[in-house]
Amino acid sequence: MSTAGSSHNPRPVSSNTTYALAAVAVVLIGLIVFAAYKWSAEPPPAVRNDGYGPVREAAVQVATTPDGAIRLGRPDARATVDIFEDPLCPACGAMETAFGQELAQKIDEGKLAVNYRLVTFLDPQSKSKDYSTRAVAANLCVAQTGSGPIYSKFHEALFTTKQPDEGASDLSNPALATLATESGTPESVAACITNGTQAEAAKVIAAKNLTDLDARTGNEAATPSIYNGTTKINWQDDNWVVTAAP
Repeated sequence: MSTAGSSHNPRPVSSNTTYALAAVAVVLIGLIVFAAYKWSAEPPPAVRNDGYGPVREAAVQVATTPDGAIRLGRPDARATVDIFEDPLCPACGAMETAFGQELAQKIDEGKLAVNYRLVTFLDPQSKSKDYSTRAVAANLCVAQTGSGPIYSKFHEALFTTKQPDEGASDLSNPALATLATESGTPESVAACITNGTQAEAAKVIAAKNLTDLDARTGNEAATPSIYNGTTKINWQDDNWVVTAAP
């Protein structure tokens, strides 16, 4: 799970304080390494509905909402969940790999719609230092097509097979544009992504979504975070999709 940090202005400290802080830093680094080892050592969640793929029904639509979400679903979907994700978040990739196809089937059946609420607090962890923002901008460009199947195919690849590792080479705008074209978008979408047309809009909605997530978590934002209304869902429960959309 990835967490958002907070910015601050440090004050000068004494030498003794510096030594104390250094000792604390060593302990924290050890804990972080242990946590990373524990995450990598644990088996990933089993893939649900393997083979179904992304959304396939033409009746499924995608659109941006005034409150910063990208809504994927039929207009009359019976239930809706909110999924907060950062495009660079490895746990988000694990969640999408395990449950993305099951979500796609529920969306196709009209049992569920998803409000994707994308955030960008992992920008500093990307090699380009702005990958999350550029990926969110690309999502906005693809969402302009209105096609649920096209957006779902792009989103699935972005969070699974094409997701970069933190600190490793990430996708350039032309590479994101190519991924969109391979997902079925017209040339106008490729130009939107390559030119960074939605970059400023991406910053605005990401900030809005992070404020929303901070409010829900008491300023302890982490991704992925999934909500059914105001109720937080444990995404590591194998049956959470079925429970949300029976």
